[in-house]
Amino acid sequence: MTNNRKVAVITGSHKGLGLAIARKLAQKDDILVIITSRKESDSKATKQKLKAEGIEVDHHQLDVTDAESVTKFMEWLTSTYGRVDILVNNAGVNPSQVSEEASILTAKAETMLDTFNTNTVGALRICQAVIPLMTQRDYGRIVNVSTEMASLQQIPQDFYPPAPSYRMSKVGLNAMTALLTKELMNINILVNNYSPGWMQTDMGGQDAPYTTEEGAETAVYLATLPDGGSQGGFFAEMRKFGGAVALPW
Repeated sequence: MTNNRKVAVITGSHKGLGLAIARKLAQKDDILVIITSRKESDSKATKQKLKAEGIEVDHHQLDVTDAESVTKFMEWLTSTYGRVDILVNNAGVNPSQVSEEASILTAKAETMLDTFNTNTVGALRICQAVIPLMTQRDYGRIVNVSTEMASLQQIPQDFYPPAPSYRMSKVGLNAMTALLTKELMNINILVNNYSPGWMQTDMGGQDAPYTTEEGAETAVYLATLPDGGSQGGFFAEMRKFGGAVALPW
């Protein structure tokens, strides 16, 4: 049992940014973190790794692109803990290294659909699953990992790669946050997006200037907002400015 600790679910948290977010949240006395991954063996191995560090977490298989997986996860979560207080939608894919992704004119529909299925629809699927539990307790914090590459105001002049499938899927994620904000305005469920920046992950590569621990800072900040905190915001990574600074949509 949680002993009244908040329960935090982080999707895609067996490695990279998701693991860094999980580690930081799990080190707080009042939060129990659930590690999730597409493969049960991956989440179990991460649980054991954190245990060796003196950090206790739970784990479960979860593939946000698979409705049956989400259903089974929610059945386990409800029967085991009966609550979820924090959701970090970290699971994501970025096919920008594929040659066709060098231009919107050559992007393939199947690549785009696969990317949307994880980055946008998958995030919505798990939001739809957990929000009823959050509503029962009138408490929830949802953090969606987006990117400043999805800022419509900045796309015309930014210097980032074209990455059409990735960018467009994250624009969709931003729109999902705006819609959730509208529907949850009078409920104590705060939904926000943030851009973790270029980090040393499988997606970002080892030449990236920042660590996953640095990229996790804003996620932890948004996941632990007090009542009355930001609702429907889009933030840059805190390390740039020494605090959470809003990005233009």
